[in-house]
Amino acid sequence: MMSNTILHKADARGHANHGWLNSYHTFSFGGFYNPQSMNFGALRVLNDDTVSGGRGFGDHPHDNMEIISIPLDGDLEHEDSMGNKAIIRKGDIQAMSAGTGIYHSEKNAHENELVKFLQIWIYPNQKNVQPRYDQITLNLNDRHNRLQQILSPNADDEGVWIYQNAWFHIGKLDSGLSTTYNLKGGANNGVYAFVLSGDVAVNGQQLNTRDGFGLWDVDQIEITANSETEILLMEVPMKF
Repeated sequence: MMSNTILHKADARGHANHGWLNSYHTFSFGGFYNPQSMNFGALRVLNDDTVSGGRGFGDHPHDNMEIISIPLDGDLEHEDSMGNKAIIRKGDIQAMSAGTGIYHSEKNAHENELVKFLQIWIYPNQKNVQPRYDQITLNLNDRHNRLQQILSPNADDEGVWIYQNAWFHIGKLDSGLSTTYNLKGGANNGVYAFVLSGDVAVNGQQLNTRDGFGLWDVDQIEITANSETEILLMEVPMKF
């Protein structure tokens, strides 16, 4: 099967430095607009955020969007209109279904440390659902030289769940290790690979830290780490 691909190099991303927030946008967001980079199927936002000590995002609204936060370093303090108050740390995954509407705030839980996290938005497959909050702590050892599932459409499966036919995996691979990812969602789905760190080949495409690479019309992808590598795979519907 001949695949289609799109490559987003790390240095081609949108960039906004607000002092307290240093943010890189893979897809059009805020003041960054690129008509060739609006989304990858149902994946609408992939923001790579660093927040200064004690600072954060004030109370703000969302609706009809699945919002996933993946902390990479530091501790993120969350509060929302559903009554949830939580700290999310590296190894945690947070998912919210905004549905009919929520307000939430996110801030760095510490005054003297940076917090780094990925903010990801997915278009849902159901609108106007009752808002919901989901947070879990994962065993980081379970991603060593394998792909650890961190998100799915199923509440009884591994990871958090969302209202979309999507699966996320993270792998932390030793240099020289190869592995295969088989798509789970059928012919309509594609995979967006985002390199958290290291150098890796995905279906022969050489990628480096913070590069993104999307593939669709494909049944599986081959991943080979050329250095110690951490990679996030986001399988999402291409039509929704």
